[in-house]
Amino acid sequence: MKTSASPERKATWMLVLLPLCALLLLAMLGLQPSSRATAASSSTAEQAFTQASQESGVPAELLKALCQMEGHLSMHGGEPSVSEGYGCMNLVHTDSTDGCKGLAENRGDVCTHHFTRKQIDTLGHSAQLLHVSSDQIKTDFAINIRAGAAILHEQAISLSSTHTLPTQLADWYGAVAAYSNATIPSTATMYADAVFKLLQSGFTATTDSGETVTLSPQSVTPNHATLHINAKGDATLPAGCTSDKAEYAPAINCILDQKTHDCNTTADNQPCNYESANRPQDLDISRIVIHDVEGSALAALATFQALTSVVSTHYIVDTDGTVYQVLRNEDIGYQAGNYWYNQHSIGIEHAGFDATGYKWYNATQYLASAKLVAYLIKQYHIPFNHDYIVSHGAIPAPTLGTSPNHVDPGPYWLWEYYGKLIAQQQVSLPPISRHAGLVTLLPPSGRKPLGSNGTETQDNFNFFSLYTGPSTTSGLIPHTGNTSDITDETTNVETTISYYYSDRKVDEAGTGKIMYKIWYGEEDQPDATPPNNHYAHVKQAWLAVPSGAAVEGVGSGDVVFLNQQSATVAPIYGRPATQAVGYQTYQIGEAPNGALFVSAATATITESDGTQTQWYEINFNHRQAWVPASEITKAK
Repeated sequence: MKTSASPERKATWMLVLLPLCALLLLAMLGLQPSSRATAASSSTAEQAFTQASQESGVPAELLKALCQMEGHLSMHGGEPSVSEGYGCMNLVHTDSTDGCKGLAENRGDVCTHHFTRKQIDTLGHSAQLLHVSSDQIKTDFAINIRAGAAILHEQAISLSSTHTLPTQLADWYGAVAAYSNATIPSTATMYADAVFKLLQSGFTATTDSGETVTLSPQSVTPNHATLHINAKGDATLPAGCTSDKAEYAPAINCILDQKTHDCNTTADNQPCNYESANRPQDLDISRIVIHDVEGSALAALATFQALTSVVSTHYIVDTDGTVYQVLRNEDIGYQAGNYWYNQHSIGIEHAGFDATGYKWYNATQYLASAKLVAYLIKQYHIPFNHDYIVSHGAIPAPTLGTSPNHVDPGPYWLWEYYGKLIAQQQVSLPPISRHAGLVTLLPPSGRKPLGSNGTETQDNFNFFSLYTGPSTTSGLIPHTGNTSDITDETTNVETTISYYYSDRKVDEAGTGKIMYKIWYGEEDQPDATPPNNHYAHVKQAWLAVPSGAAVEGVGSGDVVFLNQQSATVAPIYGRPATQAVGYQTYQIGEAPNGALFVSAATATITESDGTQTQWYEINFNHRQAWVPASEITKAK
């Protein structure tokens, strides 16, 4: 986004003309300065919607529906969505830059595949319309709503043959479809349909500040005649979604067009989203990666259909249980942030935000996802445990240079509840390991959604912290991350993952928590020059667990200890290989000989000379990591 020179550097006549031009622009758009000032100072969420509606002419009911569908009334701490949108109205800013770096990271290659990303900037444009900063739109609830209203106003005017706003709620259908920023007509119409379905059903929800917002059910039938998009779409874009021919029968078929999106068929100077493959014949499918979208399902679908996003996934699960298939199972999606995991996994995205997952994840979504996972487990003989049905947040970055990896689906994903739903789909239950020293977290907060009608609450939080001593007053372990961010993973673990403990004490601070002494990869050099600040040294730390929230002596995996023959410390890797493309190493940390971990997975890698090397996955910290079998000894 280009910024204007400061007023001090402009001529006097410009200082006179600029306010005049601004007033004329506001008059043309129907945005009155007086209502703008009032809206910015609105004291309640309901007033924010009412005043944005009065200012822009967009119905307040429509603004509520969009804010709920796109962001569940949350500003997400100013962080962007999957489509690089901000706030509950998802105001988007994507730069017109070389997309080569993102593609190279997903493919594990050097950066040779140059192309320009298309710029979308409803964030910057709405800031200009309202004469506010982009940062205000990112963080201020009322201004964010006004910004979305300004864009809707402008789109409705541009779609009208008389350049006037719709007078009926039904006639806003076309503007809502345009607001989606979708690249193909089918996604734009699905987006508008979803908004109008929400208008028809109504809702009651809460904002970040705890205010209640209610939308009464609207008796409205969308006017599809207001949809002004090319029904045939662009010949260079993928075909629209259909209700048949998905590999997973219950899914809507939105599979990307190979001719357009496959990196194996596009020219080197063209963007692409995935790699065609012949899995599991050439590469095994041994893992399922669980993600959240950081946005709505349809925002994710639009992102994956955009060529220059250079990302993709296999499936998307919406909050209402709708499943969309984006890639064929045999193909390699760019979804895990680690190319080896991409090669061997199927990615499932879920509508929602990790930091506010309790507002999104619900029983219907969990069940739809569990049925999909059970189908994949049976289809590809994937082991049924949390080391193979893995969160994106438990996957390491392959190198220090790409650290840290993502943290989704975050602390509100209920792993025990989810596992039970998968087990109900007649899949083979995982083997149970028994070993003194195993501990596995199964807290009440992860057993079921604690809200009404299958919804979650903030009490469903499921990350558990580590301390420097056997007291919760001893301080959190050293870390690079921001511990004020509840999604930070540098000082904690998630549930249903097993660790080995060498000591156990009741919290000396008197909380009643049980403190388990475990080996953990600490990012203990926060002041080091990036990316070295993410290098992890394995140390012993104390895991704090509420009484009754863990099971001891049973878990998933074998207890192993490091046994480096030629050194006192063993290197730890971000994928089962030692050397990356070019000169970069996959080493992400180190551990002393004798450190004990739990390993529930192995991988056999064929080297360039044809020899095979076995690797062990270990529960390294919050994330997995890899050690060659030559440095591992199983504990008896």
